[in-house]
Amino acid sequence: MAQREQSERGWALEPHDADVRVCGWGPTPEAAFEQAAVALTRVVTDAPLAARERVDVHCQAPDRELLLVDWLNAVIYEMAVGGLLFGDYSVRLRGDRLEASLWGEPVDRARHAPACEPKGATYTALSVGRDRQGRWTAGCVVDV
Repeated sequence: MAQREQSERGWALEPHDADVRVCGWGPTPEAAFEQAAVALTRVVTDAPLAARERVDVHCQAPDRELLLVDWLNAVIYEMAVGGLLFGDYSVRLRGDRLEASLWGEPVDRARHAPACEPKGATYTALSVGRDRQGRWTAGCVVDV
């Protein structure tokens, strides 16, 4: 992934059987979690998204990997229940707790042309850590 080597922050979607692995990276674990959520949104749409509505979420788990799964599942829940798509994320990690704000807008089927609906983040190919360049990465397979 040349993009990963050239950019301090970013995301990628990696095919995984019938599902997809979302991956985010950045200079901090928070940035990697934010970018993984951006990748999750891009599973649904690549349309531009406005920051019209804010939703706050809180998660708690005994380690960062489990926290990533809880985080992505919280985003999926807010998408499904609120009928929203999010384009901007702000994550704060404190020990075993995650606090985040999500900004987005209601789904507009004509404009967003949703490709699929994520069903859940899984423990498959789950990892949170530093890559060879020293950047934080966070990723897992999402059931679509």
